[in-house]
Amino acid sequence: MHVHAFHAEGEAKFWLEPEIELAVNFGLSQRRITAAMKLIRNHEDEICAAWNRHFGR
Repeated sequence: MHVHAFHAEGEAKFWLEPEIELAVNFGLSQRRITAAMKLIRNHEDEICAAWNRHFGR
């Protein structure tokens, strides 16, 4: 399970399982990565529920 974060500067992919972590970063600053990580942590349950609804897990 993963999520992508997009910004005009670039994009990043974060794994959600087994724990939230940066998988790959294409041009985002550390500040943007930190902000995305915070949003993902704050909305982890919602993101995982949406993933499960979409992919049928």
